[in-house]
Amino acid sequence: MNSADPIISVKEIAKSFDGVHAVRGLSFDVMPGQVVGFIGANGAGKTTTMRIMTTLELPDEGSVKIGGWDVVEHPHEVRRLVGWMPDSYGSYSHVTVFDYLDFYARACGLRGAEREVRLREVMEFADLTPLAERPMNGLSKGMAQRLCFGRALLTDPKVLVLDEPAAGLDPKARIEFKNLVQILARKGTTIFISSHILSELGEMCDALLFIDQGRLVHQGTAEALRQHDGVASCSVDIQVTGSEAPLLEWLSMHPGWQIVSQGRSGARATFQSSDRETLAAQLRQMIQDGIAVADFHRQERRLEEVFVDVLKNKGAAPTQPSPLPVSANS
Repeated sequence: MNSADPIISVKEIAKSFDGVHAVRGLSFDVMPGQVVGFIGANGAGKTTTMRIMTTLELPDEGSVKIGGWDVVEHPHEVRRLVGWMPDSYGSYSHVTVFDYLDFYARACGLRGAEREVRLREVMEFADLTPLAERPMNGLSKGMAQRLCFGRALLTDPKVLVLDEPAAGLDPKARIEFKNLVQILARKGTTIFISSHILSELGEMCDALLFIDQGRLVHQGTAEALRQHDGVASCSVDIQVTGSEAPLLEWLSMHPGWQIVSQGRSGARATFQSSDRETLAAQLRQMIQDGIAVADFHRQERRLEEVFVDVLKNKGAAPTQPSPLPVSANS
């Protein structure tokens, strides 16, 4: 496999359980070094897809290749490349954090000095060293997530597959986890991550995949997802010094603007274009016309809002599979 080939290649996979279609005809490629967010409602097929990718489920149809290895025909080779963090995992009484990681390091084939070095590296990276002698069933949610994340890193995988890794974490723990993901991304690790915290996915990921009822309905950047329905307008918060009346009059008199709400010393309005240069020209015009603008702030469409819009339009034809855009750092 060379750097021009996808490190993850999913082709027309399908999977059913007792006649219920979990995944059907799903295809996508992920290039080396990308951080890709996997979005979908509960029951959309995310976990089933990720379990197929990590050799824990067999597809009924289609194929998945990781690093050029077919997950069905060469599962052992795939497992050497992939680190898997499930959305839930077992907790054991009377087992310390160190013993838990040491057990899995041995199970992964790490021996002697190599195992000791890798355990130390992982525990320091995931900030688990202070917890080494703590019983794992006495950890907080954030600590337990770091432990499961550390387990996924033991083999220094080229591909990380993370299923809802930030679920239930407090804001501080989510920030810490996001920082760890960004460090790994800078090292060139390919990261495939599902989450319901869509705003954080938009910040972390080079590209997003959106599935519904086991089918692909969007792939591309967060910006492309925000404009999936062709909406080019944007929302702008404008604050002025003094009375807001001149601003409201100006907005009502200029084409392209529509007032959404107004408050003391300002308003929120939509403009027909989200182009930065066009908006800058509008701001200059406001100031030249005597509007005392104190703040002019464009509001991006929230990914949660787009999530709802996509579900409303889920009857549209599925997106045709294509390689996801490559980040500038890839």
